[in-house]
Amino acid sequence: MEQRISVVTLGVADLERSRRFFEEGLGWTRSTNDENIAFYQVNGAVLALFPRKELARDANLSEAGKGFGGITLAYCARNREEVDRVLEEARRAGATILKPAQDVFWGGYSGYFADPDGHPWEVAWNPHWRLTADGDVELVP
Repeated sequence: MEQRISVVTLGVADLERSRRFFEEGLGWTRSTNDENIAFYQVNGAVLALFPRKELARDANLSEAGKGFGGITLAYCARNREEVDRVLEEARRAGATILKPAQDVFWGGYSGYFADPDGHPWEVAWNPHWRLTADGDVELVP
């Protein structure tokens, strides 16, 4: 298996509400016009939004999962100021701030928000990583 992640799919309670959050609130552009799923091209991968009930059914899992699912998503910022700006943009779009931005133990600066379905997103500036002009993360050895 090659070392990559191609698609991250979030199970959402209300697909239209989630589309509005990402598109109107955060300014993202949907890549398809499919009524049943939303796809967003993100730096070499795809973020998909799909009804939670249908996603659970597709994976042959119970949809009853609650609480922290053991995973977070992350947006890497170019600097500290961008972390603050993105968290505020998410808050204005309807996100819940889980943790305000602050200096963190590994030398960076980060905070967390939850999207309308409660998926936790970290917004972080990591001085040890490099971002390309396109926003791809390059791990610096």
